Amino acid sequence: MSGPTRNPRRNLSRALTRIADADVTETLAQQDDLAPPSLPRIGVTGAPGAGKSSLIARLAQRRKAASGRIAVLAIDPTSPLSQGSILGDRIRMDAIADDPDIFIRSIPSRRAHDGLADNTADLLNAMEGHGFDEIILETVGVGQAEYTIRTLVDTVVLVLVPESGDAIQAMKAGILEMADIYVVNKSDLPGADLMAAEIENVASRERGDGWTPPVIRTARNDEDGFRALDAGITAHATWRAGHTDPDATRRARARYQAQGLIARRVKEVLDEEGADFLDKGQRDLFDALVARLGPDSGD
Repeated sequence: MSGPTRNPRRNLSRALTRIADADVTETLAQQDDLAPPSLPRIGVTGAPGAGKSSLIARLAQRRKAASGRIAVLAIDPTSPLSQGSILGDRIRMDAIADDPDIFIRSIPSRRAHDGLADNTADLLNAMEGHGFDEIILETVGVGQAEYTIRTLVDTVVLVLVPESGDAIQAMKAGILEMADIYVVNKSDLPGADLMAAEIENVASRERGDGWTPPVIRTARNDEDGFRALDAGITAHATWRAGHTDPDATRRARARYQAQGLIARRVKEVLDEEGADFLDKGQRDLFDALVARLGPDSGD
């Protein structure tokens, strides 16, 4: 998919659309066209309303100064009823929309329920080989379920706001304990000091890998906060280079992708079959599904 073109951004946008809309068979057919992952990936997650998109806009401007060209992939929520998506992240990043060194693409989450989209891994891989130096991934913002972002990115930035303090206990079993950097955004609001103190208490606990996540405060008119966030991401990347196994990372991503493909194919099979297919007992239903997924299923 890479290569010379008169309009590289349009070329990439069309490729991303094809990948986002692909079924499992089409996804597998496109695999050979994707460059192997090599770019640093920053994941930004947090509850809706935490200001993730605006924060990414500021962060991308800073990252490009040192890192080079930045690609932003934003996952927007899809309505479970209408299947529509507003794709508002692109609008909230309007300040950087015309920057030639920053590429932004919003993708609907559709059937996915982990804060990402069905083909997120392939979408990220497709951004390789297009002259970017770093990728930023923004999740939908559904909270605890978003710990799966940990597999697909190198640095996880969790964005919180002062009024979300009551949600900390509910999040501890998921994304809160997976973050590499905590950001208390809108830190000019009341309650920011208490929020930061609570997060620092969590961050100070031994995580098992030796990295202690920093707690950084950001606000609209506070350049120092965004400077600290930029530096924190760079510091984590440096630490990670000496403390992680690239092969383990590659295998974890391959496992995530394989499991996602199988889950999607199961859904496709169930959608293709008639309602009476589900009248079987669980053992028979399982065997029938396995048979439909096998090499002799005729697909």
